Amino acid sequence: MNVLVVKANNRPASEAISSKMYETFIENIEGVNVTTFDVFAEDMPYLGQDLFNAFGKLESGEEMTDVEQRILAAKQKAMDALTAADVVVFAFPLWNLTIPAKLQTFIDYVFQAGFSFKYDENGQLVSLLTDKKAVILSARGGVYSTPEAAPMEMAANYIKNVVGGVFGMEIVSEVIIEGHNAMPAQAEAIVSEGLAKVAEVAKNLSAVKA
Repeated sequence: MNVLVVKANNRPASEAISSKMYETFIENIEGVNVTTFDVFAEDMPYLGQDLFNAFGKLESGEEMTDVEQRILAAKQKAMDALTAADVVVFAFPLWNLTIPAKLQTFIDYVFQAGFSFKYDENGQLVSLLTDKKAVILSARGGVYSTPEAAPMEMAANYIKNVVGGVFGMEIVSEVIIEGHNAMPAQAEAIVSEGLAKVAEVAKNLSAVKA
């Protein structure tokens, strides 16, 4: 079984809970092929006109600029990593109510008609990655699970809507650590309990054979 871990926090684990979640997962997963795709370590130009220029030049055979070559290569690398995976683990924080920009760029690269989804003859969306499973590992210092705050949470919800709703992956596990900044007196217990759940997710995956 091939497990792809999309790591989306470049802060050290001593300071960032989602980085600690990533480390805990890696420490407890065994018996499967694990690859980390660190979105902060990769050269990933943002989605924009450079990509569309590159597509045009690729078709016409024109010479590409450096950034056009880089974004095509980066996009292909992300798509290849996703293609090779049986399980995709997303480890990320809530930053300013949403996901880090580098993770958004990864999603932008693989959110492609004909690759992760398509439209049928009736104009209905058809998911194309239904053979894959997904795991959500996310941390947020505030509490967003209450009915009042839940509509503002656009990190875990976004990833689930994209990979589950559009791409069609089966979300098999979700661990959210929240409230450790809002409730410092309970922070140690909150984090400890959450990391134990992450370890359990990793061990459960270790026992599964594709």
